[in-house]
Amino acid sequence: MNNSFGELFRITSFGESHSRCIGVIIDGCPAGLHINEEDIQKEVDKRKPVPSAGQTTRIEDDHVEILSGIFQGFTTGAPIGLLVWNKDTISRDYEKMRYLPRPGHADYTAYIKYGGFNDYRGGGRFSGRVTVGLVMAGAVAKKVLSVAGIEVLAHTIQIGNIKSDISDTEIIQRNVYNNPLRCADEEATNDMLKIIDQAGREGDSLGGIIEGLALNVPAGLGEPYFDTLEGELAKALLAIPAVKGVEFGAGFSVAGKRGSQNNDQIIFKDNKPVMKTNNAGGILGGISNGMPLMVRAAVKPTPSISQSQKTVNVKTSENAELSISGRHDICLVPRAVIVVESMIAVTLCDFALRAGLIKRVIK
Repeated sequence: MNNSFGELFRITSFGESHSRCIGVIIDGCPAGLHINEEDIQKEVDKRKPVPSAGQTTRIEDDHVEILSGIFQGFTTGAPIGLLVWNKDTISRDYEKMRYLPRPGHADYTAYIKYGGFNDYRGGGRFSGRVTVGLVMAGAVAKKVLSVAGIEVLAHTIQIGNIKSDISDTEIIQRNVYNNPLRCADEEATNDMLKIIDQAGREGDSLGGIIEGLALNVPAGLGEPYFDTLEGELAKALLAIPAVKGVEFGAGFSVAGKRGSQNNDQIIFKDNKPVMKTNNAGGILGGISNGMPLMVRAAVKPTPSISQSQKTVNVKTSENAELSISGRHDICLVPRAVIVVESMIAVTLCDFALRAGLIKRVIK
């Protein structure tokens, strides 16, 4: 078992969907960083659901509590402990499904892995609820990165078969958290809301794609051969529940290109080398090349649907039918945007410290 991620900026996640709390321990954060509860709360609030947009009616207060590592508005260099309490839980919804693994969920694999001792309520350790800890860590990481002028953002670019056409970073920065789907494209948002509503009425769900961007990333971040920048980013993003695919820059489309089409030609601009295009997504040889980092995460449809599905009873070894009740998102994508943003920030923060870009005491 491993619930930690990172080398110098290392986070350890704890908690389960219906346990007393969800939290994170951050070790290795530089001392002297000006940060307070409000800074972290602002990021956590971006993860809250919008029921009118087909998201869960489980509304947690998610009031951030700082347990350690921050004193009088500054990090001390000691481990930072952060948590939120679980309050709006209805565990009885899961009692009847205890031995009926939900298709598409980790219920079956967790049952096998932990011999049936795992907390099955609300998906337990494998619930999207656990990502609130990742967002708290991301809030701290973003603050650290701001010292080096690095900015991280993410946005919804696809839900179902509806795609956004917005790629302008200024528009994304301005619009993404002003609509319920975290999509910068207003026209696409309207169409996305329609298909989300339709899927909900049919007892079904939808998936989509989130694009993450990092601006002002200097060349040189990454630790080949095995701790490559894209390798660690992929690891971080695939740790997010429901993420099933990751691509960088032109992604899988490179398989259909020629080298003359895919290569990012290099020119001098403002007395420094830059690439004319960004098919590499800001990474070459596992090392940042100075271009904006661009990564996309494919999010699967919410597994919990009300349609009847086949499963098995792992206790009686019999076939069974299951129709899932409870409070679930029709589409997980919008609430995962801030989580993608956070894990990119955590990864970049670790590499920035490893490269000496950010000092261990911030003054």
